[in-house]
Amino acid sequence: MVTETDGIILRQTKIARDRKMLVLFTRKFGKISAGTGIRQSGKKSSLPLRPFTHGRYEIFCGRTSYNIDAAETIESFYELGEDVDRFFCASCALEFTDKVLSEGMPAEPVLDTLLSFLRILSSRKTKLRSFLIMYEWKVLYLTGYGPVTDRCTSCGKQAEPAGFSIVDGGTVCGDCVDSDRVNMRLLYSIKFDIIQILKFIGSNNIDSFANLAFSPETAGYLDKILHEYVSYHLDIRGLKSESYLSLD
Repeated sequence: MVTETDGIILRQTKIARDRKMLVLFTRKFGKISAGTGIRQSGKKSSLPLRPFTHGRYEIFCGRTSYNIDAAETIESFYELGEDVDRFFCASCALEFTDKVLSEGMPAEPVLDTLLSFLRILSSRKTKLRSFLIMYEWKVLYLTGYGPVTDRCTSCGKQAEPAGFSIVDGGTVCGDCVDSDRVNMRLLYSIKFDIIQILKFIGSNNIDSFANLAFSPETAGYLDKILHEYVSYHLDIRGLKSESYLSLD
């Protein structure tokens, strides 16, 4: 069966005979792995097969595999590569999205959010890391992995939060903290208004974050919690692109 869908390349690997194996995030199928045998005769023809390109793809769907038969560019974000900071920020967003998404599960809101993130990033000049942190938390909410912030995740009571529990997946009340029902090693204190920030991220689209930024202390704290959270719940550790980033 041959079908057409738009999408964006998350990752590419060169294989034999000048072919590539692509991890393609599509609107129709979600994240898929697809081979390509398209002849590439220059930068223009190869552009839709590169990361940072939103393209339209004609895909042959086999029983156990996908193959890209034709591709054309809808929108290119390749200019991100001209700025080192934006390049690594965008690379980190693609890598994080790749790791969070399950294979073959449609996630159209995530695709639209990723595209908006890249559009905004293309013109954003400062606080790129803040914007990336907002994007990463937003992806967690869109995929159903976002933390609970409107009640105690240990007992279910709607009480004033006394901490953020990685293990329990969100805020916990003072009674649960005092009764030792919470893993203290993975308990973070409530500071820098992080709960209000997470609620805002969870309930608004990425365009609302375009001009927002965190202080270095807030960014560092949210980033630290994010790393612990995805490591514990999704087994995501150490993004390669992130080692090149610094909090600004």
